[in-house]
Order: sequence, then structure tokens, then C-alpha cells
Amino acid sequence: MGRTRISISLESEQAERIRTHADRAGMDVSAYLVHAATRQMAETEAIEGQFADVDALIATAEADAGALSPEAEAPLPELTEQERQEVEAGLSLVYGADRSVTSPGEAA
Repeated sequence: MGRTRISISLESEQAERIRTHADRAGMDVSAYLVHAATRQMAETEAIEGQFADVDALIATAEADAGALSPEAEAPLPELTEQERQEVEAGLSLVYGADRSVTSPGEAA
């Protein structure tokens, strides 16, 4: 397999940091960059492999959802009084009894 040259451009501070790290690793800059890139590619491929099944399920669900017509949606049943009270209690926990919404750091 032949060698290919790749030229990159980077800030001088980045280049110096890379040289320093390559020296500490006992490698020349080219070997260091190839090693770093190869490691990153392996990590990315491993992550993609772990999530491939989930990604496929999501794609299938999105395709199925896109094919549904609005009429296909079943109407939601009305809440019982008990369910309505539980929702109200949950909302009060999140927003407070007065339901005012403030951003973090904003005076209530």
C-alpha cells in the first residue's frame, strides 16, 4: 500500500502543542497525528456500532409515523377526576402553586 501526503493548516499554537505532545509520546508529528486520528476513528466506529440498532429503530418509527394519516390517530380518552388531580399536583411541583414560570437567576 502506497503512502499519501495530506497537508493541513492550523494555528501556530496548535502546531506547537501537537509537536510537544508528539515529542512526549516519542513520536514524530506525522505518526502522532495518524495515531490520534486512527484512535478517534475507532472510537467513533465503536459508538456508531453500539447505536446502530437504536438508530434503525428510530428511522423505522419516523418512517412509520410519517406514513400515518391524521385520521389514523385514535382520540385520547378524557381524564378521570383522579388523573386530572394527579396532573395538577405534578404541574404544581414543577411550576409552583401559582403556576408562574421563571428562568434560573430571574426573580420570582
